[in-house]
Amino acid sequence: MTAVTEAAPAQPRHPQLAVSAAIFREGRLLLVRRARMPGKGLYSLPGGRVEFGETLEQAVVREVAEETALSIEIVGLAGRREVLPSAASAAGHYVIMVFAARWAGGEPQLNGELDDARWIGPDELASFSTTEGLAELVEGARELIGT
Repeated sequence: MTAVTEAAPAQPRHPQLAVSAAIFREGRLLLVRRARMPGKGLYSLPGGRVEFGETLEQAVVREVAEETALSIEIVGLAGRREVLPSAASAAGHYVIMVFAARWAGGEPQLNGELDDARWIGPDELASFSTTEGLAELVEGARELIGT
């Protein structure tokens, strides 16, 4: 019997614009774990690609709702992260705009892109395997939120 491995989707040959949200609820941060490549098994923030004709704010609200079923209130832009393609990774080239947001309603109900969600104290972040640069982005978001 042959083992089946999950292949990463083919990546375009140009940078892709994406968004994510550092969502805070009563001082706690929503951390989610990726169920698919790229980033499978790593904890990160909910988010995804910006669709044609969509503002960054519309995209982050939509992506958070699609991935977690949560409603959010955007506070501001907390930072950005650039993911470059490499021989060691199947990831494409992404420019990710990260927003600070407050939880506005709902409870996490994950779609197939995520397999875990946790509300954590921001000081607990170091105990998780996360996407690169996440701690700095969360710190920028905390400053905007005022926690």
